[in-house]
Amino acid sequence: MRKDIHPELHTVEVVCACGNTFTTRATTDEMRLEICSNCHPFFTGKQKLIDSAGRVERFRRRYGQQS
Repeated sequence: MRKDIHPELHTVEVVCACGNTFTTRATTDEMRLEICSNCHPFFTGKQKLIDSAGRVERFRRRYGQQS
């Protein structure tokens, strides 16, 4: 095997936007996440609806039940 072809792994602390932190190994010096397993709807069982610029209301108006 050739030597010195793999990047160096560092122990880094991962910080999520929800405030959760954990350590892992990565090739970067720091990691910041928007969503992690503590706040992801699949793992928590709670659905967070993030509405950016009224997209949900626009969808409901367009495809909602019409009388």
